[in-house]
Amino acid sequence: MPDSVDVSVPSMARTYDFLLGGAHNFAVDRELAVHVERVMPDARSAARVNRAFLGRAVRFMVDQGVRQFLDIGSGIPTVANVHEVAQAQDPACRVVYVDKDPIAVAHSELMLADDDRTTVVHADMRDPDSVLDHPETRRLLDFDRPIGLLMLMMLHWLPDEAGPRELVARYRDALAPGSHLAITHVTADNQDQRRLTEVTGLIRQSRSADQLTERSHDEVLELFGDFELAEPGLVGCAGWRPTGPGDISDTPQMNMVIYGGVARKR
Repeated sequence: MPDSVDVSVPSMARTYDFLLGGAHNFAVDRELAVHVERVMPDARSAARVNRAFLGRAVRFMVDQGVRQFLDIGSGIPTVANVHEVAQAQDPACRVVYVDKDPIAVAHSELMLADDDRTTVVHADMRDPDSVLDHPETRRLLDFDRPIGLLMLMMLHWLPDEAGPRELVARYRDALAPGSHLAITHVTADNQDQRRLTEVTGLIRQSRSADQLTERSHDEVLELFGDFELAEPGLVGCAGWRPTGPGDISDTPQMNMVIYGGVARKR
């Protein structure tokens, strides 16, 4: 385990890993997840729906001709990772994972040791230059050609004062025409605001460095800038081109707690 990891403070990446049924988490992460589930019993379902969206978004991008991907906030490796989905469609696909969590990076490095088309970068999305100009990013990705940029379950960890719109614009500007951007983002629209407020309070009390800022449909839409949204637009992520029952939660409300969309740079 990296020496820099404080096992007394939960990580949202590891908490998410636990909700997905993963094993790369600590007691403090599991404790936070249990508290969240008491308030929002279907939190695991929401995590699963978001993960299913990832697979559909990647396959869609491959169908549009994208063969290289930049996954910001990739988290701890679990089932159906971006490179696995993309390379199942075309083995030539190249993927750069980015995460600030040293545990996520360490596990990714182990998993990718024998894959010369996929790498992981230890960086914070709030420092675009450290991501976009990293030697490993530049080794694998050609920014003169379309890239699939994924920012899934990441931007709601940025408060408004951190300038999420300006930050995403910096990444968008680095992409060539034909590139695609996928975003998923927690929302309070059509939800019980009291439950989300309580979840936000639990995360704050946990001393996690990540603090939740849910946003409205219009606010999430702004993050895509002038990119052209693919049908059906920005929707509850379970409703974005579902392919079967596994893409949808049995609890209707959980299908709307996370917005999802994919857009193309003209």
